[in-house]
Parts: sequence; structure tokens; C-alpha cells
Amino acid sequence: MTAVITGIGVTAPTGLGTQEFWGATLDGKSAIASISRYDASSYPVRLCGEITGFDATEHIPGRLLPQTDRMTQLALTAADLALADAGLSADDLNPQKTGVATAGAAGGFEFGQKELQTLWSQGPQYVSAYQSFAWFYAVNTGQLSIKHDTRGPSNVVVSEQAGGLDALAVARRRIRQGTTVMIAGGLDAPLSPWAMAAQIPNGRMSRSLDPDRAYLPFHEDACGYVPGEGGALLIVEDERTARRRAAPRIYARIAGHCSTFDSDRRGPTRLASCIEGAIADAELSPRDIDVVFADAAGVPALDQDEAEALVRVFGPRRVPVTAPKTMTGRMYSGGAAVDVAMGLLALADDIIPPTANVGRPAPGYGIDLVTSVRPSSVNTALIIARGYHGFNSALVLTGVDGENVDFVPEINPEQTRRSRKGQYMVKEA
Repeated sequence: MTAVITGIGVTAPTGLGTQEFWGATLDGKSAIASISRYDASSYPVRLCGEITGFDATEHIPGRLLPQTDRMTQLALTAADLALADAGLSADDLNPQKTGVATAGAAGGFEFGQKELQTLWSQGPQYVSAYQSFAWFYAVNTGQLSIKHDTRGPSNVVVSEQAGGLDALAVARRRIRQGTTVMIAGGLDAPLSPWAMAAQIPNGRMSRSLDPDRAYLPFHEDACGYVPGEGGALLIVEDERTARRRAAPRIYARIAGHCSTFDSDRRGPTRLASCIEGAIADAELSPRDIDVVFADAAGVPALDQDEAEALVRVFGPRRVPVTAPKTMTGRMYSGGAAVDVAMGLLALADDIIPPTANVGRPAPGYGIDLVTSVRPSSVNTALIIARGYHGFNSALVLTGVDGENVDFVPEINPEQTRRSRKGQYMVKEA
């Protein structure tokens, strides 16, 4: 059985829903700004990629509001968007053949902080009973399974930034084992004082106060990454089932995946072998890859590791490399899932989205970093993600023999040049 992606649900700082998100991405609109969810003036990290204008009451049933963290509210919203995009309703889903695989890193920190404050200020009798699960990194899988009555395989992956890809790999495996539909991806919402206090000690976060200069991967001024919230959930189906039900669109096949682990952070990275493994699993060669969505840590040593891995795999061929997460910040488990969503839309529209703010990469990296929207024939995409403490993951997407139903976002009237497929108008660089 072949796993294909038929639905996209994005909740990101650059937009809720695919049209808003993709339009902002191609316009290079960065959402990096000062933290507004709490007073960050006493914290060394004061910028983030924050989802603004999200009102959970407009998306979540009232009975779920008091028992869910913001992370789960975003996940429930993303799942609804993905199912709608795939043209699937509750009546279309066979509960025994539908499953969920999500990735989470931070868990429901904001919910947990609130209940801890209640404990300290009022006493244990005032702590919500929902604290028993709302904080847990596995809660998204549970809440999604309950809401959509899915009784097939349920999985949770914890591998930080790599988690979004690893969850999709789990979904692909489940499809091969006979499950017909999987809701899969990753979400995180780590923008609260307690969550931030847990992140700062990693030493990789940018302390810049300039939103345009704070997150500059592969640049000589790189000084770390900016945290972000959100992610994406995708509908993964068996291709024959998707065609039988006449799915509105089949974005791409999940053609290959590989994960490796760097057990000694002082030793050589296994990222190159991870990339090679994913390409081999897709039964392709490096020359078949049209675009790479980079992990783009924004930490000079890690960026150098990634660039060297790409040069090792692709040799003298300078495959286009992009990192649009410079507009959203690193969303932890949600980041790689959003990169997959962008890869799917790049395949649909033959457009490579930009690495915003970087301008010109530092000399010595040896990669073709895409810094403005680039129309290009895109039939295969490689997505790379690296999680803290040594997790490496790579996933390959391939088009479906020209049979995709193209995605048509809202057109910005200022954009004047068509991509090769003509779906999206893009400005001349």
C-alpha cells in the first residue's frame, strides 16, 4: 500500500489555514515579533513566532475548552482543517481503520503552569482534574482520537524538532499495515513563562531584540533560533482508498523516510546518512531531489554540520535549499510538519518559498540558499529535521504522476508573474 497525503491543516504564526499561511509565506511576511502572551521583559529571550488572532471559542467545542491547553486547541483546529481539505467527514471515516499519530515536545506547559499557580495560591482542592492529562505530550493523540472517534492505531512520538517527520513515518507504516486513514503531524505551544524557562538553558535561542535579524540560519550573523508555536496535521491515506473515494486532491506520496541518532554530540553527525537513507528508501538518487527544506538551526556549528551533510550527499550539484521557518520561528514538533505542508504546496505550485531575512548566506556553506520566491519545477522535496540531543529525521515527498489537483491560493493583485504551472502569481525577484 502506498501512503499519500490528501489534506493539510496548518495553524502557524503566519496563518491559520492553508490559503492564509501559503500566501503569507510566498509574500515573505515574517511573524517574528515581541512576545505578547506574557511580560517577557525579565527574560533573555523576548522574540517569538506567535499565533495572533486565534480565538479557541470559534474552533473548539465549549466542553473541551476547560480541559485543553493551547497546544491541544491548535491541534484540534488543525485536524478539522485537514479533514475538510481532504473532503472527509465523520461519516466517511471507518473508526477501526482510522488512526492518529502526533508528535509533541513541550506538552501543555501553559495549562500546567496555571494549575501550579492555583495549587500554590489556593490549595490542591482548587486544581483542575484535567491537569492529570492536559499537560501530557501525548494528549493531542488522545483528544483527537476521542473527538473523531478513531479506534485504529494511536501513536505519539517525542523527538523534538524531528518529531513531525517521525509521526508521518509512523502514519506511513500504519497505512502499509492496512489502516486506511491516519491523522498525523506535530504541534507545540511553548510560549509561556514556565515553558520558556525550560527552553532557555539549551543555549541555542537567539537573544536578539531585532525581529529581522534574530533568526538567520546559514548567515554570518547567525545567533540562534527564535521559538515559535503551532504546527500542522496532515491526512495520510492509502492511495487506492483515496482514489476510490475521489479525494479532492492528492498532494504527494510519502516516498521515503529515515531517522538516525547522534549518540555523542562531540562526535560526527549521522545526518548525511539519514538523508541518504531517506532518498534510498524512496528508490531515488540525490539528482532526483528538486528542493530541500532545511532544518536551519540558526546556530553556526549546527548550520555548518547541515551544510556539510548536504554537500556530501549532493556533491557538486547545488540543489536549492530553503528554510521558510525564519518567518515563524522553530515550532519544535510542529516545525517539521509545517515544512512538509510547504513541501506539498511547493510541489502543487512549482514554487520554492523563501528563507526570509537572510539576504545572502555566509560564504563557505556551499549551498544554494533560496532567499526569494523561486519558480522552479518541483516534483520531489526532501524535508530535514533535527531534534535536540541528537535526533535526525529526513522525509521525501514525490508528486503523483501529474494527477494532483493543484492548490489555488488567493491571489495577491500586486503579484505579476505566473509560476510554471500558473497556479500562483509571483513577483519578479
